[in-house]
Amino acid sequence: MHLPYFLKAPAVAIIGDTCYTTLIEDFDYTHVPCIKYAISKGLGFGIVAGGAIVKVPQIIKIVQARSAKGISFYAYMLETLACVVSLAYNIRNNNPISTYGETFFVTLQNLAILGLMLRYSGKNTTAFMIISSFLFLGNVLGRTAEHVLADGTVVKSALVTMDILTFLQGVTVPINLISKVPQIVENYKNRSTGQLSAFTIFNYFAGSLARIYTTLTEVDDMIILSGFLLSTLFNCILALQMALYWNSAPAPSKVKSEKGDGSPSETKKRVKKLD
Repeated sequence: MHLPYFLKAPAVAIIGDTCYTTLIEDFDYTHVPCIKYAISKGLGFGIVAGGAIVKVPQIIKIVQARSAKGISFYAYMLETLACVVSLAYNIRNNNPISTYGETFFVTLQNLAILGLMLRYSGKNTTAFMIISSFLFLGNVLGRTAEHVLADGTVVKSALVTMDILTFLQGVTVPINLISKVPQIVENYKNRSTGQLSAFTIFNYFAGSLARIYTTLTEVDDMIILSGFLLSTLFNCILALQMALYWNSAPAPSKVKSEKGDGSPSETKKRVKKLD
């Protein structure tokens, strides 16, 4: 089957000439490598599309409530740091955008959430400083420049070497996991997920699960793969908490009264004092 050019061009760009010919023109669906590659590309772009809106419900909930109660600020700080490093690492390695594109959108949405959390706490200056710092860090890590030598050789240079960036990417694995711990603890202490969005949590779990497959298929990088494997485990815990504490109100804090709690034992003590 021959598709018109306006359909063929993007199809070839996504799955390549070989797999396009095999799957579309020759209808050969017994070619396992091309089938796996096409599935990976479909999942990858699906995750990127989902990542573009994954935290929009969370942002809406915060704005409507004018509060970020139940959401861990430190969890979002650590997650955003991991996202910025991971985004720069993937860009510098020229990895297919279908394997990391959602990280760009998640980073922007995280910055919006951090800004809202600080704004509703009356810390507008702090919000500006934190957002500016993350943007500056991303620029420093991801920027490269090309220089042409006298003999015509093109040399690439960067403010941060690839060795250092690879090390930082390895560090993002524990950072990304640690970033989820404060939220897990917060949920457990409150017996509630507060203003957390169910769409965001379940989408994250499904996305990290799918990312294991796309990474195995398209990217030969154990650092990225190990990150997604461990991230899926922690996202699973958050998803289970979301299901367990569904529609649960936060546990009321216990306030001790200096005048006594009015219990029978307290009343007896007062009678004895009067006697």
